[in-house]
Amino acid sequence: MRTTELVDGFRQSAPYVNAHRGKTFVVMLGGEAITQPGFRSIINDIALLNTLGIKIVLVYGARPQINDALTQAGLTAHYHNRIRVTDDDSFQLIKQIAGALQLDITARLSMSLSNTPMHNAQINVVSGNFVIAQPLGVDEGVDYFHSGKVRRIDVAGIRRQLDQNCIVLMGPIAASVTGESFNLTAEEIATQVAIKLKADKMIGFSDDGGIIDEDGEIIAELMPNFAESTLTDLERDQRACTSTLAFLHAAITASRAGVSRCHLVSSTMNGALLQELFSRDGIGTQIVTEAAERLRLATINDIGGILDLIRPLEQQGLLVRRSREQLEMEIDQFVVIERDGLVIGCAALYPFPEENVGEFACLAVHPNYRDADRGSLLLKHIIGLARQRKYYTLFALTTRSIHWFLEHGFELKDVADLPAKKQQLYNYQRRSKILALDLT
Repeated sequence: MRTTELVDGFRQSAPYVNAHRGKTFVVMLGGEAITQPGFRSIINDIALLNTLGIKIVLVYGARPQINDALTQAGLTAHYHNRIRVTDDDSFQLIKQIAGALQLDITARLSMSLSNTPMHNAQINVVSGNFVIAQPLGVDEGVDYFHSGKVRRIDVAGIRRQLDQNCIVLMGPIAASVTGESFNLTAEEIATQVAIKLKADKMIGFSDDGGIIDEDGEIIAELMPNFAESTLTDLERDQRACTSTLAFLHAAITASRAGVSRCHLVSSTMNGALLQELFSRDGIGTQIVTEAAERLRLATINDIGGILDLIRPLEQQGLLVRRSREQLEMEIDQFVVIERDGLVIGCAALYPFPEENVGEFACLAVHPNYRDADRGSLLLKHIIGLARQRKYYTLFALTTRSIHWFLEHGFELKDVADLPAKKQQLYNYQRRSKILALDLT
């Protein structure tokens, strides 16, 4: 059994390995994730992404480490408009902490011991002045001192390192054109780097494991506008940890600037990053510029996916067998639901224009996706197409799904109620039940 699970998992992940190879990911590793016991596994998984040909920019933060150090030193952290005010004494400590974390992360990425996943892997980690900062200055009479923001990013320099298969490592301290250093947030650096690099993904970690809804469940996918309203709710109700809120702010900005997918995954669950990136449904929350799942008209390229869906149902006698050649001729009648390149649902609308009637046929949904009522979604879409064509009636033939059609408003009919051409093709041995929906 374990062997079968390993093989199935490996096969399911293969399309994502191929899809991600050569892509650019900006990974935001907040200081909260660094404090977790599973931090070593997170670093190993990031290194694994690099060995699979993914271009990695790793941006780390140090918020909790800085706060702890300031407390131990007897210094008080000051904020204005939720931005840290970095005075001289604080900045000395912040530079020490950021520098120590950079060395620790570099060391872990360089680890290639025989008892680690990165055995025999040679990973080059590069840090440098890729981000140019500028001071925040004075706001409402408050001087931010050494707190800064991104002024410019050396996109060409970063890409040169990525093209050499190096991991580019960035911390929260950046230099300015005047030779000064400033304290920035990891969220701003990660966001601006992702935007300027036109990164394929931005990834963050949180103790929550994703965006949690009011029922305590992880929301799988959010569009930027919905993410913004969700963020407002989370902040008002105080239902999310600091790292979740910080990433959500960053993801909304990045998504609206063209980063197509921003993933938030658990910092506490072992392998959450790999499950999110290399499984079809993932495990965290995606902020996306367009839905990962879409219903559309089928094309000739969907033939293989449709056949994979309907063959098992044909073997069970639930669908009438269709050859590849027949499907190629009828592909214009089909609609499909596609998820990450996989056809997970299909249905067809066959026309009988002489009687202004259509047939709903060949409904199939992938076994792993039958719990979200996608069959009803396909039926609703077909009904819409039939009404656009001004059909009076939509009929269907079935041997097993009679009640499902009745629940959707269909009524039982006789063979004599079918269009003349369909009556001639009716299989009396199969004895399919005939159901029809009045569209007038």
